[in-house]
Amino acid sequence: MYLLIPAAGMGRRMGSDRNKLLLSLLGKPLIAWTLLAAEASRRIGWIGIVSQPDDWADLKEILAELSLTKPVQLIQGGATRQESVYNGLQALPVEAQQVLIHDGARCLATPDLLDRCAEAILSCPGLIAAVPVKDTIKIVDGSGLIEDTPERRFLWAAQTPQAFDVKQLKQCHAQGREAGWEVTDDAALFEKCGLPVKIVAGEETNLKITTPQDLALAEFILRGGLAESIYPTLPFGTSTPPS
Repeated sequence: MYLLIPAAGMGRRMGSDRNKLLLSLLGKPLIAWTLLAAEASRRIGWIGIVSQPDDWADLKEILAELSLTKPVQLIQGGATRQESVYNGLQALPVEAQQVLIHDGARCLATPDLLDRCAEAILSCPGLIAAVPVKDTIKIVDGSGLIEDTPERRFLWAAQTPQAFDVKQLKQCHAQGREAGWEVTDDAALFEKCGLPVKIVAGEETNLKITTPQDLALAEFILRGGLAESIYPTLPFGTSTPPS
């Protein structure tokens, strides 16, 4: 299975003047945790990091320290996530038939989640990891008044990885560029093209690191035992962070 990691954004909501994926979490850059999960995955055999060239020196240093056994390619990112994924698709090896796309900011995804998505995409054209919504959701108009309360049992919170048939996703991106569509994830492109997208059960701990509070929560989760799942070869403890 082939994995693309969009990692071209900045950390403005994090209050950072650099790519937030280079920030430290328990002694390792955020992107390192994502890469370690991919390394531990049984299904993933190739990794593409879609990022800005300004970050490549840092990323090469991280890759050298991790000593991954799987090939990793650095791919130039675009101005938006949509453009970055488009660039990533063009850089896939020609033999790639399916692809996983996983946001680098979701650095707590486990190898098991990556593998379950990689297996499920073999029998459907598109899928996303997602979890059922727990809160009651309100649809609000521009003046702050509630317009509707959708039934919670039909609502799911989208995560990544998302996975797709490569040929169909390339066609969707081409159609989106021609039509001027702007979407926040690849599933939305599939939906606009009338293609089915399946739900695969995600993980409650698979949060997206967006704010300093998210970073603190991720550290709490890792210290609680998730680190061993992502990087089982090191003896993580609840009191001693990895070097």
